[in-house]
Amino acid sequence: MTPRRAILHKWALSATLAALLLTFALSAVAENTAATPVSREDSPRWTKRHQSMADRLKEGHAGVLWIGDSIVERWEGPGRPLWNRYYRHRDAVNLGISGDRTEHVLWRLDHCNLECVSPKLAIVMIGQNNGPDNTAEEIAAGNAAIVSLLRQKQPDMKILLLGITFRGEKPNDEQVKLAKTNDILAKMDDGQHVFYMNINHVFLSPDGMIPKTLMPDCEHPNREGCRVWAEAIEPKVAELLGEKPIKPESDAPKWRPSCPPRRR
Repeated sequence: MTPRRAILHKWALSATLAALLLTFALSAVAENTAATPVSREDSPRWTKRHQSMADRLKEGHAGVLWIGDSIVERWEGPGRPLWNRYYRHRDAVNLGISGDRTEHVLWRLDHCNLECVSPKLAIVMIGQNNGPDNTAEEIAAGNAAIVSLLRQKQPDMKILLLGITFRGEKPNDEQVKLAKTNDILAKMDDGQHVFYMNINHVFLSPDGMIPKTLMPDCEHPNREGCRVWAEAIEPKVAELLGEKPIKPESDAPKWRPSCPPRRR
C-alpha cells in the first residue's frame, strides 16, 4: 500500500468510527426515557414504600390495583374516606408513589410480586410528572409500555387507563401537551382488555380553570376532589368488575369553582 493510500485508508477508518460514534450518540439521545424502566432506589422514602407494596402483594390477594404517582397516593391521605367507601371492600391495593414517572412505574411493576396476585382490574393514571421533559408521544409510549407489561403479567385482568389530569390553575402549555397525550392514549382502548376514560372535565370549571375547591394546589385532589373522581369513574369500574355501581354520597354538595369564570 502506497503512503497516499495508507493515509486515505486511515482517514476512511477514522471517518467510519466517527460516524459510528455519532450514530450511538444520536441513538442515546433518541431513547425514550419515559419507556425505559428505572428505579428511584436512591430515595429512602421511595424504596420503603415500594417494598411495602411488594410485601403487600406477596400476601397473595388483591382485587383491584391503583397504579400511579402522588395523585393516586392521595387515596391514602385526604381521599381515605372515599377509598374506604369505594375500594376497600374490593380488596384494592394502592400502588401510587409521589414523584413517579412512567419509567419508574415500569420498573416497579417488574419488581413488586405482581405474579403473586390475580386482580380483576388495574386502574392506571401516570405521566403528569413526565410533562416537563418528554413529548406527548413519548409519554404515551411510556403508558403503552405499562399496559403491555400488565397484559403480559396479568392477561385476564382488565385495565382502566385514565387520561392524565392537568395541573396549574390556568390553562398552560403542559396542559396542551397532556391533552395531546390523552388523545393518543384514547386509541389504546380495545373494548376487551383495555378501556380508556378521560375525566379531566370534572376537575375543570367552565372557563378551563382548575378550582381550588377540588385541588387546593391546582394539582392534587383534596377530599372533595377525590369524591368527584371516584363518582366519575364508579360506573365504569363497577361495569368492569361485574358489579352494581356504588351510589354517590347522597348529601354531598356539587362543587363550585373557587373563583368567577375568566376569559382565556
